[in-house]
Amino acid sequence: MPADTAPSPSPLPRHLLPDNHDVSQGRLRIGACDLIELAEAHGTPLFVYDEEHMRSRCREAVDAFGPDVSYAAKAFLCVAMAQLVHSEGLGLDVATGGELHVALAAGVPADRLVLHGNNKSMGELRQAVEAGVGRIVVDSFDELDRLEALHSETGARPRVLLRFTPGVEAHTHTYLVTGADDSKFGFTVSTGAAAAAMERAMESSSVDVVGVHSHIGSQVFEASSFAKAAAVIAEAAAPFGVQEISVGGGLGVPYVAGESAPTITEWGAAVRDACRAAGVTARVTAEPGRSIVAAAAVTLYTVGTIKRIPGVRTYVAVDGGMSDNPRTMLYGSGYEAFLPRATDAPRELAASVVGKHCESGDMLVRDAALPADIAVGDILATPVTGAYGHSMGSNYNKVPRPAVVFVAGGDARPVIRRETYDDLLACELPDA
Repeated sequence: MPADTAPSPSPLPRHLLPDNHDVSQGRLRIGACDLIELAEAHGTPLFVYDEEHMRSRCREAVDAFGPDVSYAAKAFLCVAMAQLVHSEGLGLDVATGGELHVALAAGVPADRLVLHGNNKSMGELRQAVEAGVGRIVVDSFDELDRLEALHSETGARPRVLLRFTPGVEAHTHTYLVTGADDSKFGFTVSTGAAAAAMERAMESSSVDVVGVHSHIGSQVFEASSFAKAAAVIAEAAAPFGVQEISVGGGLGVPYVAGESAPTITEWGAAVRDACRAAGVTARVTAEPGRSIVAAAAVTLYTVGTIKRIPGVRTYVAVDGGMSDNPRTMLYGSGYEAFLPRATDAPRELAASVVGKHCESGDMLVRDAALPADIAVGDILATPVTGAYGHSMGSNYNKVPRPAVVFVAGGDARPVIRRETYDDLLACELPDA
């Protein structure tokens, strides 16, 4: 946003904040914890999660889809998060051996886990079978080959879902579309691959086919897209008499002023209605991730540099960036920004919030609206950062990853410590 283009002076829309927030004398609290005090106690950057917000969304998901609904762990996973969703009655969808390892370390029973991945290695499949995961989502004919080889080796016959690609173009970023025919995921319905895979799997003694799975993309705002995909998948699965149909995840959430999205309840109703209309008698379930955690968190940063270029742009640089939230760089994602010391203040300054990395693309909020009195040393916050921030983070420029705290009832519970410089050396080999 050019410096001479004034943004709307509107305060931050409150619906973008976690459920359990309040403002006292201008200062924002989440879970009855003051954000400025959290930054002072735990440092910045800092992810702050409203624990009761996440629990509420978990309960809503169970109500919408039943006890077989799974949390999509890729959105945000740590031991405490796995324990939280398990305690609320959800299973976990894990996409790699690493996510599987964390879920098991958290004490989640293996039969409550669903293993995904378009290129699972033999090692990952063996790890899943030995642990006794509840279901494996088969993504390719090569994977069926691996499971047959594993059966010959171990005698294991895992329960599986076959991932069908419905050919539904979700209205989202190109990189987030997964249900179109041109996709690295699943067996396409339109080409006959889905039917051929199902016939082969059902005839095989190596796997126990219990259902089909689909996923049309991420950050999808229209419930009708899910309903359309559910109808396609239901028709494709009908000849095989499966016990379960999973519609995956992908429900969008608002990130900026003016955006809106269906609730988990509305999403579930649209899917159930579509399946009912298609005559589905199988169990229908889903894998919400973003809609559980995204709006539950804010990220706190410290402003380090403010650079005003007259007639061009104002840059506000903070002590994080693309290493803790790469979504702006990857997808052009939009975010809001505000000062938690003045939560409801007019935001009259047009600026770009940037990180500390040696990249011009290290942008957190390209067109931010901020209070005009922002100063070096201020704590700046970006809301709706609970999904795909910490989980997609990196150590680029050898920046340590941030800490994470869960807040509830006035208590701040650290669940991931801040990395140290010594952590950056943990995998180095001596005398290399």
